[in-house]
Amino acid sequence: MPATHASYFLKKSAVTAAAVALSASGLALSATAPAAAADKPPARMSTVGGAQLGKPGTQVNLGAGAPVLPKELTAKSWIVSDAESGEVLAAHNAHWRLPPASTLKMLFADTLLHKFPKTQKHKVELSDLQGVGTGSSVAGIKEEYTYTVRDLWLGVFLRSGNDAVHVLSAMNGGVPQTVSDMQAHADELGAKDTHVVTPDGYDEKGQYSSAYDLTLFARSGMQNGDFREYCSTVTAKLPKKQKKGKTTETFEIQNTNRLFTGEGDLSPYKGIAGVKNGNTTNAGATFTGVAQRDGKVLLVTVMTPQNSKESHAVYKETARLLDWGFAADGKVTPVGRLVGAEGTESPAAGASSPTGDAGPAAKPAAHAAVSTSGGSSGIGIALAITGGVLVLLAGAVFVVRKKWPLRTND
Repeated sequence: MPATHASYFLKKSAVTAAAVALSASGLALSATAPAAAADKPPARMSTVGGAQLGKPGTQVNLGAGAPVLPKELTAKSWIVSDAESGEVLAAHNAHWRLPPASTLKMLFADTLLHKFPKTQKHKVELSDLQGVGTGSSVAGIKEEYTYTVRDLWLGVFLRSGNDAVHVLSAMNGGVPQTVSDMQAHADELGAKDTHVVTPDGYDEKGQYSSAYDLTLFARSGMQNGDFREYCSTVTAKLPKKQKKGKTTETFEIQNTNRLFTGEGDLSPYKGIAGVKNGNTTNAGATFTGVAQRDGKVLLVTVMTPQNSKESHAVYKETARLLDWGFAADGKVTPVGRLVGAEGTESPAAGASSPTGDAGPAAKPAAHAAVSTSGGSSGIGIALAITGGVLVLLAGAVFVVRKKWPLRTND
């Protein structure tokens, strides 16, 4: 069973008391946040996935009987896509390069998950926690405590714990190596809007991604059984006290994805099964969610809602777009496709970026191989997903799982 955890101070680390309060909402604040992103999208953006996706503003091709898009949408950027076919049903500034906040952890997980068995144990050293930014959301990982890799990933996904990210990065050879690995994987996926500076999404100058790219990371990650398990786990337990490396007491943590749990006037979203939320000073609120209804699986990414008067705006706008996407199924003409979707050319084959880049060179992506291990803990619904086909993803051929087992409503 998954482990859980309350937020604790990181002894001798850079994380302050503010981190404890903020981690409950998945919020991370940067003491030296870079200047906010521009208020208007560039006139020319990447055309990866289709020319229409490179246009600023809202892109949608409504057919007969199609519902109009919700009026209450204020995000700088969003995208609604069919997780099975890869078709983009509608988008708004899909390739606008914006600060990603902790949604970047989807790329972190998709890059590193295959490297360490979930049962592997690691004793945390003080050096593992160095560099965790002031005000970071934390899982409460303690030096001199021993954790399984599974514990650490639960800290990443449920609490958006930058402390857990830094420990896993240390296991991977350090933050610089991990950043390099993440950038290489983003390139392999055709995510041309992404520049990685930190592994945890903490505000740093020059770090950006897009709603399109974040959706690519989510879709790729969901092919891995462990990724599906962790992002769909609602509560878990992590070590609170240990003696000689053995846990004697645990405490519970809850997923900060409010579409799972609801809060205030926000209700849990029926069929939600992940993926990742984020919030920093510079990025504002960001979120990528996957949900199922009547056999249809949709991915929605929302970046930086501008309605400061609406609580939980990023989740409410995501829910509105999910509702619209399910209602619009079969009634709209796609405005583009996710790279690597069946029948879609990879960036190397045909799409170009605003700078004229032809896209990533074709090269093997061994870590993109599909995991056959299923999850537990809140997973049970089997979702049909492009079964039995070979997908060309930036030159790397791999089999997409026939099913995405996701969480139940139990």
